[in-house]
Amino acid sequence: MLFDPAYCRTEGDVESKLIVQYLLPALGYSQKDWYQEIALGSIRLDFLAFAAQVIPFDLSDGSPLSLVIEAKSPQRKLDPYARRLRQYLTSLHANHGILTNGKEFRIYERFGESLRILFKCSGTEICDRIEEIKYYIGKESLKDRNARISPIEPANNNRRRNVKVISVYHNKGGVGKTTISVNLAAALRKKGYSVLLIDLDSQANSTFATGLVKFQFEEDDNLKDNNVYHLLESGDFNFIPDVARQSNVFNTPEIDVVPSHISLIQGQYTLNQIKASQTRLIKKLKQEEKNYDFVIVDTPPSRDIYAQVALIAAHHLIIPSDLKPFANQGLSSVQSFIKEIDEFRESLNRKPLNILGVLPSKISTNSKSFQNTFPRQKETVVRHYELPVMDSIIFERTALSHCINKTLTVGDLEIPDPKSIFDFSRQEVSANQSAEEFENLAEEVLEKTEKA
Repeated sequence: MLFDPAYCRTEGDVESKLIVQYLLPALGYSQKDWYQEIALGSIRLDFLAFAAQVIPFDLSDGSPLSLVIEAKSPQRKLDPYARRLRQYLTSLHANHGILTNGKEFRIYERFGESLRILFKCSGTEICDRIEEIKYYIGKESLKDRNARISPIEPANNNRRRNVKVISVYHNKGGVGKTTISVNLAAALRKKGYSVLLIDLDSQANSTFATGLVKFQFEEDDNLKDNNVYHLLESGDFNFIPDVARQSNVFNTPEIDVVPSHISLIQGQYTLNQIKASQTRLIKKLKQEEKNYDFVIVDTPPSRDIYAQVALIAAHHLIIPSDLKPFANQGLSSVQSFIKEIDEFRESLNRKPLNILGVLPSKISTNSKSFQNTFPRQKETVVRHYELPVMDSIIFERTALSHCINKTLTVGDLEIPDPKSIFDFSRQEVSANQSAEEFENLAEEVLEKTEKA
C-alpha cells in the first residue's frame, strides 16, 4: 500500500493512513514492535517503536533503540513541536524521533540533550524516498546503528567539515544583533554542532553575554591583551586556538568564543594601514576547518574595518531588523555596503555573500500591531528594498534581556552571570517561547545554509 498525503485531513488520518498503514510496515516493524498512545510517566506518546526491545520497557542509556513518532494535523506547522520531541527523546533515552503532519516529514536524532535533523522531505516524496528513510530508522538499520558513526560525533573529528561562516550585521544599533548572535550559536551547539562565536564589535556585548567578563576591576581584565584585535594584527601569530576561550557557564554545552574589547577602537588605525588585515580572518578560519561546523560573527553597527572583515570572511549574512522606519531606511546603506564587499570578494575569487534574509527581531507581541503593522513592514522590505525576509521571528520579550543581564551575588559584589535563552528557560518558564523561536531560527539556518 502506498501513501497519498491528499487523503490526510486530520491528525487521526496522519496516524492511521501514514504511520500505521504505510510507514511502520515499510520500515520493517511488525505490530508487536510498536505501541500507540502510550503513557510513560508524565509523557504521552503518539507512537513508540522498537528495533530490539522486550516488555517490560527498558528505557535506559543501555537500550537506546526506541523510535518516538509524533503525528500532527496537516494544518499545524512542525517547528513548535521540535522542542517537545527533544524533551521526549532526552527523557526516554531514545535516539531517534519522527515529526510529521502528512505534508512534511522529518527524522530527528538525539545528540546528548540536543536534537538535529537527519532527514526531511515533503509528504508527496515519502514513498519515493522510503529507502533513504529505512536507512536512518528502519528496524534493521537501527539494529546495526553501532556500525555507523554520526557525522557530528566526536569520533569523527578527523573529517573535513564544510564550515559555514555567518555574519550578523546591520548598520543600525539596537536591532538585536548580539541577542541573535549568541543565542543562534547556543541553539546550533545544542543540536550537536561545533560552534565558534567571534565578537568583532568594540562594545564587546557578545563577550559579556557569553560570560567572559567576570571581573569587576580593570586590573583583573584578562581580555585586554588577548582578543579579536590580536587575531587580526598579524598573520604569523595569535591564531584562533590562541585567542578563543570557552564561554563561561553560558550554555550547555558551552561554545568557543573569540572575545572583543573596548581597545578595538584604538586598533582601528593600525589595521586600516595594513591591507592584509581584511583577509587574515579568512586564512585563520581555514586552519580550523576540522574543528568547527559553524562560525557566527557579531558585527559592529558601522562600516568600519571590523565590519569589513566580518562580511569578507562570511559565507552567509543575516540582517536583523525591528522593521521600523529607521531600521528599514538603513537597509539601503546595508545594500551598498554589501555591494562594495562583494566587489572585493570577487578580487579574492570568493562568491558573493549569500543573504539568508532580513530577520524580524525585537518584534512587538501586541496582537493588533502584529496583525496590522507587521505584514506591511515585511512587504516594504521585500518590495522596496528587494531583500528576502526570513520565516523565523524573534519577538521582544523580557526573558531575552533578563537572560543576558542575569547576575550572581557574591558577598557585596554582583557578578555578571549571563545565560543562553535555553539554559535560562530551565530556570524561567517565561523564557520557553523565546527558546522555541531560536530553535526555529536554527532550523531555518540549517536548511538555508545546506541548500546554498
